[in-house]
Order: sequence, then structure tokens, then C-alpha cells
Amino acid sequence: MLKTIKIDNFRSFQSFELQQLGRINLLVGKNNIGKTSILEAIQLLCSRNNLEPLRQTMTNRSEYFFDDERSERRLRLGQAQDLDVRHLFYGHEIELGSKFSITGTNGNIQEELIVSIEVRKISSKELPSSLPEFLDDEVPDALKELDFSIKWNYGREEKLWRLPLSINGGILVEDYTRQLRRDTKNSSPKIQFVTSSSLGTEKMIELFDQIVLTPEEKLVEQALHRIDSKIQRIAPVSSRKSRYSLDSRGGFFVLLSDSNQRVPIGSMGDGIWRILGLALATVCAKDGYLFVDEIDTGLHFTAMSDMWELIWDTAKRLNVQVFATTHNSDCWTSLASIAEQEYTTEDGIRIHRIEKGKETSVVFTEPQIVIAAEREIEVR
Repeated sequence: MLKTIKIDNFRSFQSFELQQLGRINLLVGKNNIGKTSILEAIQLLCSRNNLEPLRQTMTNRSEYFFDDERSERRLRLGQAQDLDVRHLFYGHEIELGSKFSITGTNGNIQEELIVSIEVRKISSKELPSSLPEFLDDEVPDALKELDFSIKWNYGREEKLWRLPLSINGGILVEDYTRQLRRDTKNSSPKIQFVTSSSLGTEKMIELFDQIVLTPEEKLVEQALHRIDSKIQRIAPVSSRKSRYSLDSRGGFFVLLSDSNQRVPIGSMGDGIWRILGLALATVCAKDGYLFVDEIDTGLHFTAMSDMWELIWDTAKRLNVQVFATTHNSDCWTSLASIAEQEYTTEDGIRIHRIEKGKETSVVFTEPQIVIAAEREIEVR
């Protein structure tokens, strides 16, 4: 479990550190302070030798563009855009030598992710035949090409990727996909990231398929039952058209105790969909990490204590470390009711307040969270 996180030159943070991390870590602070960026940074570090979350992070933020020379053809073919990596770096600019890093202590092990812009080494075989041979440090600037270099270290384990930058300063999707295919061995822990807009139907069914006929399936049913006591059972839809509809939150039916008919989950309201996504993501992050942006989305304040109880109990049972954000006062005060029942421990509950211009978070432990809630002290 992560104990500290250090971020340098990533997105809006020139330097920032989280300390005293617990099993549940709720990030609070004003709008546009960088809470989501912190979630992304920790996710990238925990992903270890898996590059897929990097692509997802940039795609979710619409950080892409088309290569001008091929944009029309790619549009006709429906191909994905080239990823614009400039926005990962502090200041939204890159040049030779640009670098950001994310480091953390995981137990007694130091974990580090370093991303930099480096010159690609060009051998004499790659130079035009009409030009003389050069040593690596003698290659003219006009012939130098740049790489997006990713280096990950976990104790003595190390992994290095080099992805060529396009002329626009992006990562060509074709190169990125080839790299993913080469890295078939993946030792990264389980990671689930739930955005503020919740999980989509396809992702929800994928997660549900992982827990069918396991004890975790019962945990999900119990979670829904906490929000609506009439819900007895849940099951996915077999119809592919219903499963992958982009127009609605569907793909599941629920059985209610006061009805003999199955009810589409879409008719149950946003809160049920949100809780289902949180429950599935938590149980499918066993021995790994759960990230939730704006965790209170779609939930009435009366349901938040049940939500935290579900996440806390499941996280302890399945060894999941949770990082979440909120703007909602009801959300953190509901967490206080859980913190009040727990003894102060190294792997307990923490609230981290992010403040503009500060290089470390303000940390609230369980007793401090309880006192703040009782005295109506604002921690956001």
C-alpha cells in the first residue's frame, strides 16, 4: 500500500507531495485545484508496466489531434487520433529535456515513473546514403528526432519504453498500439478508475462477468440492497444491442421483492447506477487500487454513509487502497461517521485538502475528521 506520493512537473503541479496515505484517501479542495490530476498521477505510477491507462487518461481529456498529412484519410477510416502529450507536462509545453516524474513509497519499496523527451539515437544505417556517417552526438539538429521516453522502477525491477514523437509532438496511435502488443507480460496490480460520469454499460458488464458466481457477486447485490431494500438480485442482459447501447444506462435488470417482473436498471435512477459502478469497481480492484473522481456524483446525502461503509468494508476485506475526490460537504462528513468507528491506524481513513500554491496537502486523520464534523469545521 502506498504511504507517500511525490509529483514533479506533471500537469498543473510543479511540485507536490501527499503524505500519511491511508487505505481510504479523500481529496478535497476548490475547483481547478488539480484533484483529478493527482488521481491520474497515482494511477500512472500504480500501472507499472501497463501503458493503457496513459492512453485512457489523455483520451478522457480530449488531448489528441490529427496529423495534418493524414487527418482526412484517418477520419474516413474512423481511426483514433494521435495523442497530444504536451498537456501531461507542467506548462503544457515540451522540448528536448522536458521531464515529469511520479514517485511513491510502497511499504519499504521505492516506486518511480519518469517520463522525458529525449533524442532518438540514430545509427549510420538510418542516415541518408548521400550524407557522411556521424557519431550519435554529431548528428545535425535537422536530422534529430525525439522520443517520448517512459521509465518505471519498482525496487530492482525496471522497465523502459521509447515511443517516437510525431512532427506535431504527439504519439502516433499505431506506434502506441504496437508497444502494447509487445508488452504482453503485465505484472501491474488491479486498477479501477471511475470517472465523474460513472462507468459505461460495456465496462460495467465486463466487471460483472469477472465476479459471476463468486463471493464478490453477493457483495455487489448487498450494496444495491443498502440503497434500495427492495432489490433482491441483479443480472446482465444477454442482448448485445441492449448491452452496448450508448443512449442509456442499461445492460442490467434487477429483481424487486414487491414485483414479479424484472426491472431495467435504467429506470431505477442515477444513484443505483452509481452505486453499482462503485461496488463493481471496488470488488474488481482486489489487491490493487480504486480511483474515483467526484465520488458523490448522483448520490443523495442520505446514501453517502452507506456508500462509505460499503467501500471501507470491501477495501479492508479485499486489500484495496482507495483514492477519491469530492466537492461535497455531505460527502466528507458522511465519511466521518465511518472514521468515528475506527481506531487511528497507518492504513486508516484520511482526508487530504489540496490548496493552491502549497506543495503538500493538509492531512486530516480519523480523530481530526470526527472533530471537524462534530464542530462543523469546514475541511474543503
